[in-house]
Amino acid sequence: MTDGSTGAPAGDLRRRQQGRAVSEDMRRHAVAAVLHEGMSRQAAARRFGVSASSVALWVRRYRERGDLRPDKQGGSASRIEPERGRILRILAARPNLTMYELRDALAAEGASFHPATVQRFLERHGLDLKSRRAARVPRRSRQRAR
Repeated sequence: MTDGSTGAPAGDLRRRQQGRAVSEDMRRHAVAAVLHEGMSRQAAARRFGVSASSVALWVRRYRERGDLRPDKQGGSASRIEPERGRILRILAARPNLTMYELRDALAAEGASFHPATVQRFLERHGLDLKSRRAARVPRRSRQRAR
């Protein structure tokens, strides 16, 4: 019988794939081995099939925060975020702007952004202008020529 995620024999904790997330339960066992059983970080790492630096990080995190939840991962804040006040001011003055008109208004004030950046900002803040655009532009008749 094998472990489906690693292909290692079932129960073999020493053969984890590098870069894979480790469950909070396994983190808890590794930290307990270090703090309560007196095991070294290196020995706990070997026992649970993770790196010694991971065990050291978990022990430090447990001592500092009292939990073992992983930190948030992800990118940085968008460069449009500091313009939030300006965007809200423009939309308050001209509430029927399309996303492209908003982008042009920002550019006229010296803040140039790609349309996708503006659209993601609007969606993130619940200010999606797509529906307004669709409501403002009359749809053509969809009759097909025969």
